[in-house]
Amino acid sequence: MQRYIIQRLIAAIPVLFIVALVIFALLRIAPGDPAALFAGNDATPERIEALREGLGLNQPLPVQLGIWLKDILKGDLGTSLTSHHKVTELIWSRVVPTLSLTILTELFTVGIGVPLGVLAAWKANSWIDRGVMLFASFGFSIPVFFLGFMMIWLFALQLGFFPPAGYVEPTENLWRYFHRLLLPSIATSTILVAYITRMTRASLLEVLREDYIRTARSKGLTETSILIRHALKNSALPIITVIGLGFAALLSGLVVTEQVFAIPGVGRLVIDAIVRRDYPVIQGAILLISVVYVFVNLLVDLSYAYFDPRIRY
Repeated sequence: MQRYIIQRLIAAIPVLFIVALVIFALLRIAPGDPAALFAGNDATPERIEALREGLGLNQPLPVQLGIWLKDILKGDLGTSLTSHHKVTELIWSRVVPTLSLTILTELFTVGIGVPLGVLAAWKANSWIDRGVMLFASFGFSIPVFFLGFMMIWLFALQLGFFPPAGYVEPTENLWRYFHRLLLPSIATSTILVAYITRMTRASLLEVLREDYIRTARSKGLTETSILIRHALKNSALPIITVIGLGFAALLSGLVVTEQVFAIPGVGRLVIDAIVRRDYPVIQGAILLISVVYVFVNLLVDLSYAYFDPRIRY
């Protein structure tokens, strides 16, 4: 397995290089000049050119790319053009809110989606199955931002169960920290719950038709034992894949949720950087998200051997 892990890590290097190259190219192709934005509307051409020279934007693109790649190899993602702070410090200061929201959302997703999928497969073609699939269709159809605003209006403004927006550090007040994350976590997990429910149901239905399931029933095993110990474990590979990729996607896809609920996470940092054309912050954040994707994919692949002992690396 060690050889497999090393091979996967080596294979990830060209992937990350291509991602870095695409990010660098897209940001330079996009319209707008950071120096003009910083200088303001009344700035003279000389002032703008001086800012471009100070920021290093007047150098040839290959030179800029080479400097950035060399700094990455040193572990330096650069310095923000607007705040003049290290990009790693800016990202690290926003990691806790995003990671907290991601973990809580994933707990809701797995804790609700997998049992609903098992129930729908167990009661296939019944009114329970149709009800679960109706809920899944609803989860796929409604946008996260719309559901978030509706939940704020109902549970925060009308009923007063939750605060409408904001974030509290866990070191400041642990209860308020969880309380403010509950509503955005539930709103974000809706579409993921629908997806995992459908995936769990489809995988289980395929396994429940196998001969060894009929053999288990003929031996007098309980339905719970058949569903959990035999069917669910043998259908776990696609479910684990969806859960793992969903976790990686949440780390990079919480922009809408963080905007709606005013959570100071990585998503809002990237949005602010895009508006200000802050190249180092955008490049550093997206590169780290790509690393997370590669790492989560590796963990998902390694988990296959646990759920299916026939798999060897």
